[in-house]
Amino acid sequence: MNEAAVCAGTFDPITMGHLDVIERASRIFPRVVIAVAVNPGKSPLFSVEERIELVKKSTAHLSGIEVETFNGLLVDFAKAKGVHVIVRGLRAFSDFEYEFQMALMNRKLKSEIETLFLMPKQDYSYVSSSNVRTVASMRGDITPFVPPPVAEALQKRFT
Repeated sequence: MNEAAVCAGTFDPITMGHLDVIERASRIFPRVVIAVAVNPGKSPLFSVEERIELVKKSTAHLSGIEVETFNGLLVDFAKAKGVHVIVRGLRAFSDFEYEFQMALMNRKLKSEIETLFLMPKQDYSYVSSSNVRTVASMRGDITPFVPPPVAEALQKRFT
């Protein structure tokens, strides 16, 4: 079995909470594929190409990281990449119900793929991409919540 995991999300933008979960996953798995979702149902602030670039810049200090885009079912993407573990971050109990249901659905679709839940540091348990976008749009200080390349990109976007 390939010792790898996939961390997926829209990452619009990547936050310190996302980065914390990715760092934790990279200590467990020698290879972590970060799957940036193309979600036609959402209107992202950053294009998929911009999000990929921000994720790459934000994870440059880590080894074994691959950043790719995907569209469709995450379990299909994971299988195509030879990955048998999906890592999901849980910020609060409210995340658990949704993530638990998704993990069970994924298990039903591809039983050979496991879901591993990781919690970010308590400092990031309330940080979400949507909250960061809101604060940035009102010119608030987002530097504690996002990696420096993201803070710079958000400041440019909202000036």
